[in-house]
Amino acid sequence: MAKQSLDVKQVINQKMKMTPSEAIVETLVAEGIKEVYGIVGSAFMDMLDLFPTAGIRFLPVRHEQSAAHMADAYTRVSGTAGVVIGQNGPGITNMVTSVAAANQAHTPMVIISPSAGTPTIGWDGFQEADQVSIFQAITKETVRVTHKSRVADCLRTAFRIAYAERGPVLYDIPRDLFYGELEDQILQPYQYRVDSRGSGDPVLLDKAADLLKNAKYPVIISGRGAVDSDGVNTVKQIAEHLTIPAAVSYMHNDAFPAEHSLAVGPIGYMGSKAAMHTLKKADVVLAIGTRLSVFGTLPCYDIDYFPKNAKIIQIDINPRNIARTHPVEVGIIGDANAATKALYEKLTEEVPDAVENQGRLEEIAKAKKEWEQELVDLAMEDGNPINPRRALLELTGVLPENTIISTDIGNVSSTANAYLKFNQTRRHIAALTFGNTGFAYPAALGAQLAELDAPVVAIIGDGAWGMSLHEVSTAVEQNIPVVACVFNNKSWAAEKKNQVDYYDDRYVGSDIEAPEFAEVAKSMGALGYTVEKAEDIGPIIKEALDARKPAVVNIYVDGTQLAPPFRRDALQMPTRYLDKYKHLDYEVWGKE
Repeated sequence: MAKQSLDVKQVINQKMKMTPSEAIVETLVAEGIKEVYGIVGSAFMDMLDLFPTAGIRFLPVRHEQSAAHMADAYTRVSGTAGVVIGQNGPGITNMVTSVAAANQAHTPMVIISPSAGTPTIGWDGFQEADQVSIFQAITKETVRVTHKSRVADCLRTAFRIAYAERGPVLYDIPRDLFYGELEDQILQPYQYRVDSRGSGDPVLLDKAADLLKNAKYPVIISGRGAVDSDGVNTVKQIAEHLTIPAAVSYMHNDAFPAEHSLAVGPIGYMGSKAAMHTLKKADVVLAIGTRLSVFGTLPCYDIDYFPKNAKIIQIDINPRNIARTHPVEVGIIGDANAATKALYEKLTEEVPDAVENQGRLEEIAKAKKEWEQELVDLAMEDGNPINPRRALLELTGVLPENTIISTDIGNVSSTANAYLKFNQTRRHIAALTFGNTGFAYPAALGAQLAELDAPVVAIIGDGAWGMSLHEVSTAVEQNIPVVACVFNNKSWAAEKKNQVDYYDDRYVGSDIEAPEFAEVAKSMGALGYTVEKAEDIGPIIKEALDARKPAVVNIYVDGTQLAPPFRRDALQMPTRYLDKYKHLDYEVWGKE
């Protein structure tokens, strides 16, 4: 009979003798950790041996980068910090990209980072790397275990900072410190960390309420913080009380219900024109749980929509994010849910009766209807073989209401921003502003593990798919029924669009030759489908979802129907001075 984890009440009341590995595992159990992602390694094998008995599932991936993407999405859906681990040296350094992505996504995560043993540190031995230095710039903190008696204490510190500062923390432990014995007690999370910073300064909340009630055209931007704090319903109450249109921040389309009469959709690259035209008119902006990132507020569709003179009320749990990118009139440091509730209470005190602005409602409805029609019109243009927008329209049209959708970075994946609508929170899992490809599929796997009964679909370009298709083996092995929708235009299309617009259709490195992805999926034990007709997309997606097995749907789309460049502000027409390159100068070919 398997042994059970330590009696928590007993351990809280007294110190007990245990090994460092046991202390680490019992701390993970206290934190509610059910899965740890990574690839097996000798450095942490003593701890790994305890996982099955402790009730922790070790989920082996095919590449460590995938581990942190899975943990990232798991956290976004479940609210519980993800945990990853790898072999010291290359196993941990393989996670750099995905940890950096989680850091910019504000996702709590703990990276258990075995390092070289204490007797050999600094000898450049086998699989040695200065992991602390490598991760310092891409984590909220790096916590070093300096003695075996500190293993549980340091791990508690890692979780405390990960939740408090909303991001990954490196827990670095020399590999020999998993062994030995110590005396310690296993604390419960409430004994060493607090998850809320409260509702913010009452004086500033009064000022915010005053600005909103006197605004001529207030607009809400609801962000990730509103989702993570379960505060979207209160955001909705504020919107309804003063008839305030509500946009969602870049790639957080689940931060306000799309079906709501005050919802105008997402801002940011390939967002909603209805949201942009609405936000442009604002005299007061209530930004809830969003850092208002530079990329997420850049002009799009040639609309410079972020209001230059609006008074901004920004609510964020992290003081570093207040006024970081845009000057604010009121900056409130607090939990998005708690602060929004407090603000709503003040508004209802000062404006007891809800203010229904019928004209504003009609204006919003008109803007949304026009934008929806434009999306359909753009999708219905012919493509060879399929217009990628048509594929997105057909795909989103058949997905169940509770579907979790992960999106990658790339031309089609980003175009999806305009077509993705959610009425439930924790449904939209996007790569966000770190912008690395290969995110969506491992993220979808993590999201599925966080919510086992929900349909989960990943939207990925063929370039990004090449970076993540190896994880189909993981999905098959672990029976994770994610449906990968690969939009195959045989190119790195976002970069190809730059070469179209700025380099006279000179394609260097942007064309892709690849195998038939559906057949590759079948060879790995998954379901595989190839789609070359738009009308087949809906039925095939429904079939794949109903099967509840890992599936890959390879959708061939037109490689010439491309979205605008991500960063027009960062590109310029080429100038060439040397004679051998003069024919590449815009002044030469641009006038032809």
